[in-house]
Amino acid sequence: MTDAPEVALSMLTLVPGAMGGSETYARELTRQLATTEQVAATAYVPANAGGFSRGIPEVVVPQVRTGASTTERLRAVATATLRRPALPAGLRTSRIVHYPFTIPVPRPAASQAFVQTLLDVQHLDLPQLFGRAELAFRRRYYEGAAKRADAVITISEFARTRMIELLGIPAERIRVAHLGVDADDYTPYVGPRQEFVLYPARGWKHKNHARLVEAMREVRRERPELRLVLTGGGLDTLGELPEWVDVRGLVSGEELRELYRSASVLAFPSLYEGFGLPPLEAMASGCPVAATDAGSVPEVCGDAAVLFDAGDPSAIAAGILEALGRADELSARGLEQVRLFTWQRCLDAHLDVYRSVA
Repeated sequence: MTDAPEVALSMLTLVPGAMGGSETYARELTRQLATTEQVAATAYVPANAGGFSRGIPEVVVPQVRTGASTTERLRAVATATLRRPALPAGLRTSRIVHYPFTIPVPRPAASQAFVQTLLDVQHLDLPQLFGRAELAFRRRYYEGAAKRADAVITISEFARTRMIELLGIPAERIRVAHLGVDADDYTPYVGPRQEFVLYPARGWKHKNHARLVEAMREVRRERPELRLVLTGGGLDTLGELPEWVDVRGLVSGEELRELYRSASVLAFPSLYEGFGLPPLEAMASGCPVAATDAGSVPEVCGDAAVLFDAGDPSAIAAGILEALGRADELSARGLEQVRLFTWQRCLDAHLDVYRSVA
């Protein structure tokens, strides 16, 4: 449609392979936007992220290059700010500018509608997990931007409630767009499963790997054949691990899907989540789930998972053992639960936001 508003997806702080679920969200958003004529979306990515977008036009911005550290992110922000006049014109002229990775660079023009995605406010709920530099960075680029934005998109009712309470943002300015799972990418398997517990998560502090390893020691007293398989980046920070822990690191999507299909249980002991995709991906594969009762996870899992207190290794162990004992029931419930979360619904929520600000 010729009168579709132009939307610039400014993703100049994207660090490929280092941003966990937020990367999945942004990539799927570009794919979904390619299926609609209600908006005309273009993605803008840094020099080291070419080819990230799936379906919509993508513009690589050679002046900006990113990295995973706070210093490298600040350098990218400074570069995009100082060189704003030299950046692609669409970043300055599109009717709507949306920042899927939260940080508003380059800063939107006064004439542009400003949409920010803010996945969570973990730094306010668990400040002890963040250094002073990171807290200062988030106060400015997360909180400050959220208070200025015309609309904030978040990914769970839990996250929305915390933003209203902690940031004082009016409720009507925050919209929930639950993440989704493309069921066509997963093949459910409900037969005999292999003897390992799977945890796919980056080695961030809130992912709580140490307590999971301690819990698995208890599990193995009853089920000594069970191993623990860890996937994700940054796992070298976990230190020395028992011989029954298999550290796979970053794996391909195909390998991860096969692990979901064959694992005895997905364990998800995170201390904090704005959403939490792995439990849904496991459910789509027929894998039983034992997960934390913290953050958004109960909202996402419903009654299709065993929930536990992630601060207590014994509770984690009990949850894993219960999930093993209820495997057939949980597999069936999970296949039903995952149908509630689709990328089409996520897209619809974004389109509603774009229409409201345009």
